[in-house]
Amino acid sequence: MRLCFLVEEEYRHDGMPVEVIRRLRAWGHRVDVLRPGSALLRVSEEIRAGSHDAWVLKTVSGGPGLTLLEAAAAVGLTTVNDARAIRGVRDKALAAAIGRSSGLPVPMTYAVARPEALREIPAAEFPLVVKPADGSSGRAVRLVASPDLLDSGPLPAQLAADLAGGGMLIAQPYVPNSGVDMKVYGVGGELFATQRCSPLHPDRSVPERRVPLSTDVAAIAAETGSVYGLDLFGVDLVLGPDGPVVVDVNDFPSFRQVPDAVARVAGAVLDLARTGSAPHPGSGPVPLLPLAGGGDGARPQPAATTGPHLASAPPHAARPSAAVPASVPTAVAGSAGVGPAVAPGAAAVTGAAAVSRATGVTAVPLTAAGDAG
Repeated sequence: MRLCFLVEEEYRHDGMPVEVIRRLRAWGHRVDVLRPGSALLRVSEEIRAGSHDAWVLKTVSGGPGLTLLEAAAAVGLTTVNDARAIRGVRDKALAAAIGRSSGLPVPMTYAVARPEALREIPAAEFPLVVKPADGSSGRAVRLVASPDLLDSGPLPAQLAADLAGGGMLIAQPYVPNSGVDMKVYGVGGELFATQRCSPLHPDRSVPERRVPLSTDVAAIAAETGSVYGLDLFGVDLVLGPDGPVVVDVNDFPSFRQVPDAVARVAGAVLDLARTGSAPHPGSGPVPLLPLAGGGDGARPQPAATTGPHLASAPPHAARPSAAVPASVPTAVAGSAGVGPAVAPGAAAVTGAAAVSRATGVTAVPLTAAGDAG
């Protein structure tokens, strides 16, 4: 197959996607690499119908790569992930609107184009977590403990600097948690959960490692992938007093601590190049299906009226569709930190795994895949 990777300079030496590209080439596939942030591109020549089997995006949020990916999609090329789905999560205000309209546990949030507008948020909502709507990798995530901090000290200048290039800030009430972040990765039809120390709680010392998935977290993570129409994704969840809360969604994340991540991602890219990415949001939220049987590596039970479902770990399985609702309310979401906390004693998914009908995502227990932490 012939693939095109759009890779920003920031990821030029990053293992994800550099090692994936190497693996695909080692498997005999042709992989072209474009660097949209530094190269002169002959757009009409590079982006044309039939030029590649799929285009894959790994660039910074707000970089030029997404525009090129959208151009590839516009001429009928397969993109990984779906270009419109990527736009839906890269803009965190839009991501929150989609998530809330779909019934995902996305917290009440605010968006402002001027930092001083944050003063209009009721004092009862503080402390707030504030960050740029186009932020990524924890950039400029700030915990604002009280409204008076918006009037004095270094914070006003910091927030103004965060908006120096335009755009918006998003804010949401801080969700109380243990100070340990959890990120759930979705790749090749499987879910993998990791924990790490939160940058909002630098006093904590927690090693980054894989952790078990509770059934409720697995179900929410799987449904998040289907709601946003993403095939390769990461979900940040906070385990707050009222249960799991989705605070951020990423396309093509690092997949750190995922076992055999390079092979899994490379295999998923090939699957999507053959069968197409999940379609753009539009046909409504998709319910979860039960599993047939149980035990480690349990497979999803396909519905009679649907297509094949991606099994637990095949490198070249068929892809079903995912959908995102068309209605988009005005609510917008920020982040309660770079990631959510892991509740002590969370139950591992060992007897059965949560599976999304749209993505066919299986929550993989540690007993099945091993602990890469």
